Amino acid sequence: MLHKKWWKLLSFILLLYTCTHGFLVKVPKLDDRMQESIRNFFFHVPMWFGMMILLFVSLVYSIKYLRSSSLVHDIYAQAYAAMGLTFGILGIITGALWANYQWGSPWVGDPKQNGAAIALLIYFAYFVLRGSLVDAEKKARLSAVYNIFSFFMLFPTLWILPRLTESLHPGGQGSDGNPGINGKDMSANMRTVFYPAVIGWTLLGVWITTLKIRVQMIQLKKDGLL
Repeated sequence: MLHKKWWKLLSFILLLYTCTHGFLVKVPKLDDRMQESIRNFFFHVPMWFGMMILLFVSLVYSIKYLRSSSLVHDIYAQAYAAMGLTFGILGIITGALWANYQWGSPWVGDPKQNGAAIALLIYFAYFVLRGSLVDAEKKARLSAVYNIFSFFMLFPTLWILPRLTESLHPGGQGSDGNPGINGKDMSANMRTVFYPAVIGWTLLGVWITTLKIRVQMIQLKKDGLL
């Protein structure tokens, strides 16, 4: 059984490594305000990476559903979207904690923060849509179409629009002189934690999602839909 569960063990090891070495590794002192808060980079950014990966997988299964009309693909799409949204919420929370230290308030209305909130609200609407429909086939089809729309809305809300206006967040226009960190600021020591963190959080998300899928599959079998 070990050869089937190696990635789960890897997820545990990588996250244990991240949560220990991430607080011990030597980090650069970029400015007086940043100081040790830079370690939040090992949690905040990997959450967003994991979110994008999980939502992309959800997108793939939505496309598969539209091609096959298999409720199994709809289950996968919904489960991965739910986990991706969870990671997005954790990303917002860790970002707010960092912003409170860096900018003096957990929410300053920065374009990057607003864009992230809009992106998550769009995905919240995906689950509201699912909950408002009773017919399984109609629910799956409309949800698949909306899920595709939701994923492609991530690009303008997270990456394009925040770059078109002044932003405190690294990566936004006018952010060069503001406290923050981006990929160019990472030291070699930080990279030894950051990349394992991205892999570890993503694998954890997949692990939890597979458990959710199993539960839903059992329920569908009980209902006679599979």
